[in-house]
Amino acid sequence: MALKVAARGNVPPFIVMDVMRAANEREAAGGDVLHLEVGQPGTPAPDGVRAAARRALDENLIGYTDAMGLPGLRRRIARHYSDWYGCDLDYRRVMVTTGSSAGFLLSFLAAFEPGDRVALAAPGYPAYRNILAALGVEPVLLPSEAEHRFQPTPELLERLPAPPDGLILASPSNPAGTMVGQAELQALVDYCAAAGIRLISDEIYHGICFAQPGITALSLSEDAVIINSFSKYFSMTGWRLGWMVLPEDLVRPIECLAQNLFISAPSLSQIAGEAAFDCAAQLNGYVDAYARNRALLLKELPKAGLDRLAPADGAFYIYADVSALTDDSEALCRRMLAEIGVAATPGTDFDPARGNRFLRFSFAGREAEMAEAARRLQTWLPGACG
Repeated sequence: MALKVAARGNVPPFIVMDVMRAANEREAAGGDVLHLEVGQPGTPAPDGVRAAARRALDENLIGYTDAMGLPGLRRRIARHYSDWYGCDLDYRRVMVTTGSSAGFLLSFLAAFEPGDRVALAAPGYPAYRNILAALGVEPVLLPSEAEHRFQPTPELLERLPAPPDGLILASPSNPAGTMVGQAELQALVDYCAAAGIRLISDEIYHGICFAQPGITALSLSEDAVIINSFSKYFSMTGWRLGWMVLPEDLVRPIECLAQNLFISAPSLSQIAGEAAFDCAAQLNGYVDAYARNRALLLKELPKAGLDRLAPADGAFYIYADVSALTDDSEALCRRMLAEIGVAATPGTDFDPARGNRFLRFSFAGREAEMAEAARRLQTWLPGACG
């Protein structure tokens, strides 16, 4: 008799991980790969972070922590909101998580019931909709265009037959790198407040901003859930450390969920993470390197025929409209990897309906890799898609 397999596991794959696996297989077989597919800094964790981790290991300080996180780290995160945004935040509203991924799971579990509807822009980070679907919550995609800067707007929400129960906002966004300004964020916060919509604000790319500083939803709303991470600006992807700023009504429910699901975030990472806030000079140097990569690709990709690019205000992605070249971005990505060793992510990962016409390039790696990838694309793309 066949054993039952729960339907909640029948979610689409995270395509970028499939692309990364194919790229790794090519490298293992002796081929070269230029990695423009994965959103992972090509820089190490800051020196101060690694030194703090070594001290913690030497002093054998590794054990369970409170489910909400180490008090010292939570206080340091609260101070970060004062330093960066001018927000007065009670550290007891801060929860440390096992990466931002745990923050999304915990917030969705606490804020939404099965059958609820949560809106998000398309294109958008695929794990949002896949986690929601696995929990029995309906993701409602808002088809956002370049004119909307690939972001949700009150006008797009108005087109829905009924207000959703939640809205996910990411600024800077993945994959487009676009940001919402003060007026646009205020309009979304006001719309959500009037319609009873829970706002989840993904701010994991704050700090990696080129056009303007990031604006935290905390500065405009006490009801929003703020999710951030040490993975991007702080260059600590493998440390699996993130945080949430919670509205008062979700603090205890999310604490209880975290106690049962995760116990606590990794204590070694928490100890090291507190030191990350003292590494601004090194981290800002990393952002300067991303800025150079961004400028290089924005200049060179049009020479390869990729001249319809999202503005990339922040994060480390360029979202390219390739509809003039193909209507099958997945096939194009496979050919790029096989024929010239350039790994990129098809837009179908971020927009199931229209992503066949888009590619995402990550510029989180080394400048030399960006330059070589652009050179290869300039030589190959016109003939490959001509």
